[in-house]
Amino acid sequence: MRAIKEFFKNDRFAEHNGIELVEVGEGHARARMRIDERHLNGINVVHGGAIFTLADLAFAAASNSHGTVAVAINASIWYVKAGLAGTLFADAREVSLNPKLATYSIEVTDDGGEIIAVFEGMVYRKKQTISPDAC
Repeated sequence: MRAIKEFFKNDRFAEHNGIELVEVGEGHARARMRIDERHLNGINVVHGGAIFTLADLAFAAASNSHGTVAVAINASIWYVKAGLAGTLFADAREVSLNPKLATYSIEVTDDGGEIIAVFEGMVYRKKQTISPDAC
């Protein structure tokens, strides 16, 4: 799993947005984003795109955790509550795994455990494996 975690250190968009992968295990992952000014929209709540990006990193890590390259083919998000400050977490868990397709559910919560958003995604699992050289 450490190789997968190292692989996702190359995600420059997540890095640019201050998002880090905290934990990766087979079929699950956790990412964290400490909220600062860059994450806020015009009404001073966390921008929906920032929340989506956080969930997407956890989704990507969980779906690639088996060592097979997995690419998103569908993703949707429901915003339940505004994110205001502190830290947000995205916890991804595998719902279904097949040779070609897999589905994931990701909950985004604040540091008090309140649900901020629910993200669901599906990936296509390619025949390509994640190379240790890419990590």
